[in-house]
Amino acid sequence: MRGESLKRGLKDGIPICLGYFAVSFAFGILAVDSGCTALEATLISLTNLTSAGQFAGLTVIAQAGSLLEMAVTQFVINARYMLMSIALSQKVEERFRGIWRWILSFGITDEIFAAAIQSEGSLKRSYFAGLMLLPIIGWTSGTFLGAFLGNILPEILTNALGVALYGMFIAVIVPKSAENKNVFAVVVLAVILSFCLYYIPVFSAISGGFAIILCAVAASAAGAVLFPVKEDA
Repeated sequence: MRGESLKRGLKDGIPICLGYFAVSFAFGILAVDSGCTALEATLISLTNLTSAGQFAGLTVIAQAGSLLEMAVTQFVINARYMLMSIALSQKVEERFRGIWRWILSFGITDEIFAAAIQSEGSLKRSYFAGLMLLPIIGWTSGTFLGAFLGNILPEILTNALGVALYGMFIAVIVPKSAENKNVFAVVVLAVILSFCLYYIPVFSAISGGFAIILCAVAASAAGAVLFPVKEDA
């Protein structure tokens, strides 16, 4: 049973791994262009596993920003992972304790969370281990190769790699939205809210990280009120 769960996690992690490889390749190129060594860029990806956070952090590094600026930037951009961690903590199996919860919190990304939350039944340690393993390898190895080989590729190709993350995330949420009209309604609401926060001038002071949090909380709350899930008696 544990072996099957691990295999299922590895299988679900393959498309995430491939998408991460493409995006992190672009990060490796940008990191070297910003003054980092290939080793430094690789260590950043290995110890962080957060696309938006790393790109924003790289900007702070390139501009010689302060540690406080870095801390605030990362908190704002990555705060949404706290919500994801809370959600997954309610889904894990009884044996998912101690250091495994630390590992879970490190391995949570938008795509890994989406795959894990859709997993049937309680979240097993072996499944999550398999799910996060390949994306970590893809993200780290892509950064390493991008840092070493990025200057060889034409600019138009390296720019195209930057949109892979968004296409991958769309591929994660579309099947579930097509299957469940309630999920579709919540996704549409989140898109509308995001559109409003981005284009309405009065909300221009809200950062991208906080906008994501506001949209996620508001859409989730609306979904909980309008489409409550009935619990088994």
